Amino acid sequence: MKSLKIGNLCASMPIVQGGMGVGVSLAGLASAVADQGGVGIISSAGLGAIYNDYSKDYRAASIWGLKEELRKARAATRGIIGVNVMVAMSNFADMVRTAIAEKADIIFSGAGLPLNLPSFLTEGARTKLAPIVSSARAAKLLCRKWFSEYRYVPDAIVVEGPKAGGHLGYKAEQIADEHYSLETLVPEIVAEVRAFELEHDCRIPVIAGGGIYTGEDIYRIMELGAAGVQMGTRFVTTEECDADPAFKQSYIEAREEDIEIIQSPVGMPGRAIRNSFLDRVKEGLKRPKSCPFDCIKTCDVTHSPYCIMLALYNAFRGRLRNGYAFCGANAWRAEKIQSVRELMASLRAEYETFAAGLKNRL
Repeated sequence: MKSLKIGNLCASMPIVQGGMGVGVSLAGLASAVADQGGVGIISSAGLGAIYNDYSKDYRAASIWGLKEELRKARAATRGIIGVNVMVAMSNFADMVRTAIAEKADIIFSGAGLPLNLPSFLTEGARTKLAPIVSSARAAKLLCRKWFSEYRYVPDAIVVEGPKAGGHLGYKAEQIADEHYSLETLVPEIVAEVRAFELEHDCRIPVIAGGGIYTGEDIYRIMELGAAGVQMGTRFVTTEECDADPAFKQSYIEAREEDIEIIQSPVGMPGRAIRNSFLDRVKEGLKRPKSCPFDCIKTCDVTHSPYCIMLALYNAFRGRLRNGYAFCGANAWRAEKIQSVRELMASLRAEYETFAAGLKNRL
């Protein structure tokens, strides 16, 4: 299994653990993944709710929470620790500035195009920047915008396909369309990035995510030109995942028909595990009276069937009657809780067994 190089960062396993909010990937999971040679990611989404005891001011609590999580992760590992910051978050700038000031190794940013992300870098900052895109067009636009405006080249680019968990950067009708499959997108984006690399004499690794579940999946997508993969769902059912055991159990109990596409209050489709809360939403029994967080720019409380922050926070705490679990398309395949060490070892073994089998057939 090849290592993943992002500038001067080198992950011995080419696996980026996807950032999962609210609270699903904090210092516990991120440090465990980093310790096993992957790239561990802390999600900055919802930290103001998680650290509500520190301050009732959502933004102040979010800044404090991110500092705390990065500190805890750094105390637990010498591996690569990054932060996921969604463009759609109202405190996007706060989270980016905090991650850079606290010397996070890398920021991954999606849920919108992070066109101004390089503008937050300070003199001497060492934090790498990696946008998350869903098309070759978006990758080209970002590369050209960052270079023309900031003379900055993306340190990596993540392409997230429609089988990913949580909010998806696709229209509802594109999610099942093969023209938008990860296997179709990766070669298109790799070709676009290669052209930019040749033009500017640089190297930008492309990382592929969304529905990757086994070592064989990793091998196949890397054969299409990806330098590494992003995986979220697989890490939910680990001992070190920061979510409540009930959240993890919802993955293990889920059947394939329980995985559904929902319309999120933030105006994007999302993938989640069907439960009684989502059933009640469909029946029109939910309606927020006010917005306690102002967490997402595109969320309109006057038209929202529920508060997404509270729903995801409740799920993270195991209160699934009052919330729901986001998940990837393959969440129903989860069978057991295991350690991150065991998961990473099994992914490596699957990768190498599949690669050896192909070699023997040749």
